[in-house]
Amino acid sequence: MATQAQQPPHLHLAELTAAQFIDIWKHFDADGNGYIEGKELENFFKELETSRRGASTVSRSIAFKEKMKEFMAKFDKNADGRIEMTELAQLLPTEENFLLYFREFVGSSSEFMTAWRKYDTDRSGYIESNELKGFLSDLLKKANRKYDDKKLNEYTQTILRMFDLNGDGKLGLSEMARLLPVQENFLLKFQGTRLTVKEFNSLFIIYDKDGNGYIDEQELDALLNDLCDKNKMDVDAAGLVGYKKSLMALSDGGKLYRTELEIVLCRDSTL
Repeated sequence: MATQAQQPPHLHLAELTAAQFIDIWKHFDADGNGYIEGKELENFFKELETSRRGASTVSRSIAFKEKMKEFMAKFDKNADGRIEMTELAQLLPTEENFLLYFREFVGSSSEFMTAWRKYDTDRSGYIESNELKGFLSDLLKKANRKYDDKKLNEYTQTILRMFDLNGDGKLGLSEMARLLPVQENFLLKFQGTRLTVKEFNSLFIIYDKDGNGYIDEQELDALLNDLCDKNKMDVDAAGLVGYKKSLMALSDGGKLYRTELEIVLCRDSTL
């Protein structure tokens, strides 16, 4: 028998707060890959139907499959057979749906990197709670949504609760990037290739060929090509262009310094 901690949250979706939505997402995205898919998706939909209609045998019927198909047609916008966070967030009441505001404000990796550079004001490699609050404030203003300090604090804590994986009260670049639509989160592509500080330092020296302390676009081209080849990453030319654009959005006037590149490529960054 499942323990109380393992019980799925009740899916009264019409009344969800953002914090309750996070509980639901974390429960059903069991492997933490950014999607509800396969058995996770089936379990989610069963719980959804039970919440709406009460326990029944509908999960074994043709009706269940048809309803699930209708649900996917409505919410699986990119028709990949799985649900990502921003797709599921459409179920939230409008006033709670700051996740969709994020998608409108920062819809691509390069836009995300530009925003990161703006809000990581102290260049620490993290966005801390006060910086995150500034980001969310601008996000809500851009979406023409009214809010007060209490609501802003609530959203800030919800984002931290959702994405602060190590519980240090601040968000690293890869943690914050989980707000992006999954297909736009190029950082996920590098999860299996993250380097130690020692490996990163050696790599930086190799590709900073002129020894000027930063990597320019041409040097970054060579680094990304070799990194993808070495790790057998299935990336086409267009993908590499996108990666480079995203990384250069972190740069200072076309100069990608060690600290900016380290937060992307290093798994145990000293920042």
